[in-house]
Amino acid sequence: MTNPARFPRIPFTALVLAAVAALLSALIGPAAAQAAPGESRPVYSYDHAIRESVWVDTRLDGDADGRTDRVAVDIVRPSEPARQGRRIPVIMDASPYYSCCGRGNESQKKTYDAHGRPVQFPLFYDNYFVPRGYATVLVDLAGTNRSDGCVDVGGRSDIQSAKAVVDWLGGRGRAYTARTGGRPVTADWSNGSTGMIGKSWDATIANGVAATGVKGLKTIVPIAGISSWYDYYFAKGAPLYDSGPDALAHAVDSPDAQKRCAAVQKKLVDGAPRSGDWTALWTERDYVRNAGKVRASVFLVHGMQDLNVRTRHASQWWDALARHGVARKIWLSQTGHVDPFDYRRSDWVKTLHHWFDHYLLGYDNGIDRAPMADIERSPGVWSTDPQWPAPGTTATTLRPRAGQQPGVGVLGTQKASQGTSETFTDDPRLSEADWASDIDRPTPAKAGFSTGPLRAPLRLSGSGSVTVTVTPSTSTAHLSAVLVDLGPDTIRNYGADGEGITTLDRRTCWGAGTKGDTGCFQETAADTEKVAHTVFSRGWADLGNYADPHKGRPLTPGKPYTLTLDLAATDHIVPAGHRLALIVAGTDAGLIDPPPSRPSLALDLSRTSARLPLTGGPAAFARATPHASAPGHPTAPLDGIAPPRSLSRMPGAQ
Repeated sequence: MTNPARFPRIPFTALVLAAVAALLSALIGPAAAQAAPGESRPVYSYDHAIRESVWVDTRLDGDADGRTDRVAVDIVRPSEPARQGRRIPVIMDASPYYSCCGRGNESQKKTYDAHGRPVQFPLFYDNYFVPRGYATVLVDLAGTNRSDGCVDVGGRSDIQSAKAVVDWLGGRGRAYTARTGGRPVTADWSNGSTGMIGKSWDATIANGVAATGVKGLKTIVPIAGISSWYDYYFAKGAPLYDSGPDALAHAVDSPDAQKRCAAVQKKLVDGAPRSGDWTALWTERDYVRNAGKVRASVFLVHGMQDLNVRTRHASQWWDALARHGVARKIWLSQTGHVDPFDYRRSDWVKTLHHWFDHYLLGYDNGIDRAPMADIERSPGVWSTDPQWPAPGTTATTLRPRAGQQPGVGVLGTQKASQGTSETFTDDPRLSEADWASDIDRPTPAKAGFSTGPLRAPLRLSGSGSVTVTVTPSTSTAHLSAVLVDLGPDTIRNYGADGEGITTLDRRTCWGAGTKGDTGCFQETAADTEKVAHTVFSRGWADLGNYADPHKGRPLTPGKPYTLTLDLAATDHIVPAGHRLALIVAGTDAGLIDPPPSRPSLALDLSRTSARLPLTGGPAAFARATPHASAPGHPTAPLDGIAPPRSLSRMPGAQ
């Protein structure tokens, strides 16, 4: 039953026009009515849509029970095309979260009626797109909810769970009406064109399936997705906050899977040592290496302050796709790990609608010729670029020099004198926020370097790196490098529970609905805070990985080592009047784990540099800093403006 509260009061003239349109639709049929120039129309009934479940054979036996695993596939599709003998495309979300944790800002789960037929599909995809002639397909990954098999956290089982469904939708796989036994069933209603979408782990599966080159996958929309699982757990050997993939598998396993999947769990433990060394497990879960197989277009969405799935995942995937000529589009927000439905809802639905219409229905609506990048500049304020990183962006080398006080130095283009150094001691209690707050004070836990106040804005667009030469006092050491915009601003409060959004009491509806699946969602608003500075990019590494990014070695105390830290991708404008700063320190509390000891490290300034993605390159930096940068230009504190809070540990990939 359709919810009458979803529709606003409509003027009489509009009602007359709607009646005429309905009459024309009845005369010419839904297929013709749908074929409006550039946009599919909601001409099909959601109330009378077909809701069904099938179990697709993955051709794997992950739980070693002697029979191949079947994954549960829940489907909602319009009934009219089926009666007319017309085939339709699919929007698919493959996830491990449909029963354990839910999807979206309201943690929606799948629900079923007394006969096991699906009732509620989480998120708005079915409500909005089924009336427009799409099927929505939700897949339980192997080992979760109603599926056989075992969760292997981005490995062969996870990816094959979804790939097998794409094959079945294209007429190349097998499915049945039951988890065991049952009769064979075909997707004779599907036209073989599938688009995958999802956030976090779901987005990761979309990346992984695309990297197989599977036929029929026309597009993917990965929101905050992982592109290489090693980089979710480590940063060049430095262990990040999560304990390991076995813990993540245990969180989403169905109760019966936990009993039968002990062998898979052991492989996850053994294959992912906390030493940070690369193993065959990580090779299997590195989708970037197979970017050349991708046939699908990619609409990539990521929060630039996502400290769960960091922007390194977005940038390395994006760059690999670019090298292979994949059609691409990108949105970068100032949020953390948040779905665009919850920070730019109306624009998101419209853009996603046009994206799917183009790549799944073949409409020439111009989405492929629109600006490639949408970037959030301040809460709710967006800009566009014809490509990303921004045109004219050049890797530009900046260098640190000593200042008048220990640990309070200068960032510019002039190289430091040979033999000059700064010394700091790792303090695992302190975070990037603490270091940035003390940028203009000598403190023992960091070395900070800043420009003077900028005369012109300075834009950084893309990924950078920091190369350091340090001498440790112990046999192990972890390093952090962060870029900071020193100056007052109002930003999204990405360190809070909502990671930049707050959820409101009122609801709006997106598409059609029934009593069991209303399509109505709580509205959201930007959660903002005033700050004195903003950390906008960061990178970490274990110094023991100086010779090999994939294998650590013990250090010799008193010996210098050179290491490059990869900075997370960003697109940030440091305004005129603000300062750009680089901080080098040890453990970044809450983001990486500390080493077993507390090393002191001497940073050789003459052999330390940052390669930053500056739009306009060295000339832009020269214009923004026309005089030689000098220390002693602190930004005056403002009443009521505080530095960002230290970040607590973030949740897993949800």
